[in-house]
Amino acid sequence: MTREPVPIRDSLGAVIRSLRNDSSDTVSSGQAAGMARQMGGVFGKWAEAVGDAVAAHVTPVKLDGTKLVVEVDDPAWATQLRFLETTLKQRLLDVAGATIDSVEVRVKRR
Repeated sequence: MTREPVPIRDSLGAVIRSLRNDSSDTVSSGQAAGMARQMGGVFGKWAEAVGDAVAAHVTPVKLDGTKLVVEVDDPAWATQLRFLETTLKQRLLDVAGATIDSVEVRVKRR
């Protein structure tokens, strides 16, 4: 069976749902495009948005709507991120165009 190429806009919703582990069909192609831009901005412009010092210790691992999950390499960075959260959200909006309402911090297991 030969499958014809499908325009990305027609399959973007399925891609976004798979990245979010979401099985619902509630993501329209317009919403999916917006989510893709935000994901690309957060993950693609992370170091630019947060700076090299933070990026060396903090990694974005998941963007679920407006909730960002990050992983830190040391518990001290988890504490530091609580102080930087407001600034982090604003920088991600300014640099990446991503609206983040909450940040969940996880400490990487060694």
